[in-house]
Amino acid sequence: MTIKISIDCMGGDHGPSVTIPAALSFLRREPDTELVLVGLEDVIRDELKKHKGFDDPRLKIVHASEVVTMDDSIEVALRRKKDSSMRVAINLVKQGEVNACVSAGNTGALMAVSRYLLKTIHGVDRPAICTLIPNQKDRPTYMLDLGANVDCEPQHLQQFALMGSALVAATEGRAKPTVGLLNVGEEDIKGNEVVKQTAALLRVDHEKGLINFYGNVEGNDIFQGTTDIVVCDGFVGNVVLKASEGLGRFVKSALTSELKSNWLNILGAMLARGGLKSFSKRMNPSRYNGASLLGLRGLVFKSHGGTCSYGFEWALRRAYDAAKYDVLSRISATIADLIPQAHPEAASEAPVADAGTVQQKTA
Repeated sequence: MTIKISIDCMGGDHGPSVTIPAALSFLRREPDTELVLVGLEDVIRDELKKHKGFDDPRLKIVHASEVVTMDDSIEVALRRKKDSSMRVAINLVKQGEVNACVSAGNTGALMAVSRYLLKTIHGVDRPAICTLIPNQKDRPTYMLDLGANVDCEPQHLQQFALMGSALVAATEGRAKPTVGLLNVGEEDIKGNEVVKQTAALLRVDHEKGLINFYGNVEGNDIFQGTTDIVVCDGFVGNVVLKASEGLGRFVKSALTSELKSNWLNILGAMLARGGLKSFSKRMNPSRYNGASLLGLRGLVFKSHGGTCSYGFEWALRRAYDAAKYDVLSRISATIADLIPQAHPEAASEAPVADAGTVQQKTA
């Protein structure tokens, strides 16, 4: 099966200077992939020329006359820039021309445009942003939501847990991935009312065999790899993510500074060069780039806006894997099967999304 991915080439801090090299490198690694490069055609062609990328028949260019900048408001992206590279790339998913879309553009705009064009899966109230965080077990912890939903109700967090479980089961091959609910303590009596009510819903799901709920987890459990998935609202998740990124940069800067501070430390760094190189590779945030916008009727992935071509290639990898393992159908089936069975009263109160489906085409 050929996996087709559309790329918003103009999105992010660096645009085609990052997205084009990443696309060409990814094509060399994956022979069963076709990429649609969306953006200002002349700019894309110039960048392809620099990297001698015109000869690959698996590349297609689709012109889009506008660009959503990192500073554009949601209103501008949604209502004024209707021919933006972001919107055109997502629309290709809606039309079934591609299996997934990847963009490094404005997160708020990407979520708004994706939700407007693709709609949500029936039974899902709100989409969520899910990303990967490294842990001590040298495998990722999947965490959601990372900022799409600042205020959540218990049924929203329950849906995040179900969608995260379907994603991890598909991409990691774990039939029953463990789910932890982020809290200020492990005890059931701790946390605010939303967290307590969510825990109650997930415990019922666990007893019915619908989900593998571990229980409450704390912030340190994210990096210990205590559970495969950590669920929280978007406010908490975004704070955790930004704090983690800041800590990572601080540790790298402080370590580099100390290792260069005197000749003895420099000698030690030379002797430990292999270990330091492995450590740097393991902790490289680019390896974990590529966040899923879960709950939509199409696959959309968000790359970090300031990433390098290596990092953007990893975002393409996430989209490729999601399409290859049919994550969209698995999430849809999970929500359709589990939400009504688990808590019909919560589902009946949720707004019903458009019942249309997006036809996914593969060559």
